[in-house]
Amino acid sequence: MVTRLVLVLGDQLSTDIAALREADKSDVVVMAEVMDEASYVRHHPKKIAFLFAAMRKFADRLRDDGWQVAYSRLDDDNNSQSIPGELLRRADEYDAKEVLATEPGEWRLISALEDMPIPVHQFQDTRFIASHKEFEDWADGRKQLRMEYFYRDMRRKTGLLMDGDKPEGGKWNYDHDNRKPAPDEVDFGGPMQFTPDNTVEQVLDLVEARFGNSFGDLRPFWFATDQGQARRQLTHFIKNALPKFGDFQDAMMNDNRFLYHGLISFYLNAGLLDPLEVCRAAEEAYQAGDAPINAVEGFIRQIIGWREYIRGIYFLEGPDYPRRNALNHQRGLPDFYWGAETRMNCIAKAVQQTREEAYAHHIQRLMVTGNFALLAGVNPTEVHEWYLAVYADAYEWVEAPNTVGMSQFADGGIVASKPYVSSGAYINKMSDYCKSCHYSVSAKTGEKACPFNLLYWNFLNRHRDRFEGNPRMAQMYRTWDRMDKDRRDTVLAEGDAFLDRLSKGELV
Repeated sequence: MVTRLVLVLGDQLSTDIAALREADKSDVVVMAEVMDEASYVRHHPKKIAFLFAAMRKFADRLRDDGWQVAYSRLDDDNNSQSIPGELLRRADEYDAKEVLATEPGEWRLISALEDMPIPVHQFQDTRFIASHKEFEDWADGRKQLRMEYFYRDMRRKTGLLMDGDKPEGGKWNYDHDNRKPAPDEVDFGGPMQFTPDNTVEQVLDLVEARFGNSFGDLRPFWFATDQGQARRQLTHFIKNALPKFGDFQDAMMNDNRFLYHGLISFYLNAGLLDPLEVCRAAEEAYQAGDAPINAVEGFIRQIIGWREYIRGIYFLEGPDYPRRNALNHQRGLPDFYWGAETRMNCIAKAVQQTREEAYAHHIQRLMVTGNFALLAGVNPTEVHEWYLAVYADAYEWVEAPNTVGMSQFADGGIVASKPYVSSGAYINKMSDYCKSCHYSVSAKTGEKACPFNLLYWNFLNRHRDRFEGNPRMAQMYRTWDRMDKDRRDTVLAEGDAFLDRLSKGELV
């Protein structure tokens, strides 16, 4: 019998993965911690530790289930430090002539497997609800690829929150009910935290030695690192946070980093949780009367709607998508994204949280760090690489469309119908950040003017030719045009002066 290798990557930690289903237990599973994957961007140490620990535990689980696993640790002397290199090394070791693989979530790695000198059969990742063909068929002939309509098809396909052929409660989308500002207090203690066991501690020591100078705090480390822990965290979230998740999912607070978020994406994107398993748990909470429909629908929409849609965009648009720059933004990423001092409290809080937790929720990413980068004209490739590096749930298939498309409008409007820019007023409405900021959110001009206020109009003026015909932005331009000319000139001059200071690396 000819031995085959079965590749399992660090974000494919599921026994239902396609390559394992195509294999049998006479084959050899190959798993590898390699420097190529750990360093192609400056990954957060917590992200590296999470994946290495979860990989080691998953390998043990496969062995217990009767699989033969060839596992390469990062510090093994004979580790080639690349996925192709480890496959070739194991092919020689086991006299294997072919490889079974589940399609990776990055074009970079798909291409590397295609270029292998031995056959690598890449099977589509069936953990997702929509296949590539399903998304391509849905997208074919549409002038605009809007998530909402795709999401409704996914509801019909899965039957989630459906009452026959109609949506539960009579509406498809309850987003209007999910925009409450920061509450006075939060009665959820945050995600479940797990004490590192021996496997995790060994990985932490390795990561500390090899990646100790990378951006991000490695310790304390409390992530779930196996399926059992991930399921406990899911249960904890469903019971204690989901009921208020919808109301406050967009809110931000100085002194509470998690509010009602469960960090489920960490475990979902690595394979420790299945998307339908997660969605059905939320649906059951609604059916039992334990969580309101606005919370449950909003949560499910993020998974079978947005997550599936974003993946569809990534594979539909092709390998060049992460490098697109429709607005021709060329400014370098400011040093305060890597922890340098800034007087902008919202940025400082989001970056500090990112450094310490390898996590920030979607509004902190979209409307604080992302909003500022877009307003300031930062090169979207640098923004993309930052998000890919610093968040523990970031993989290119999910991160690039969210950053390049949704956050930076660098795809020219494929994902977003308008750029997601705002003045400081939105941040002030949704958070308590502005109350303790050096700048005044109510000041439109002058030394204390909130930079978001200045840069908002600077951005709109800079890109007027592109956006003034956009129906969703017409009111913004009418407001700008009604301003006194002297005031407009002052706003633009002060905005340009701020950007000049930013480029020089001055404290802003």
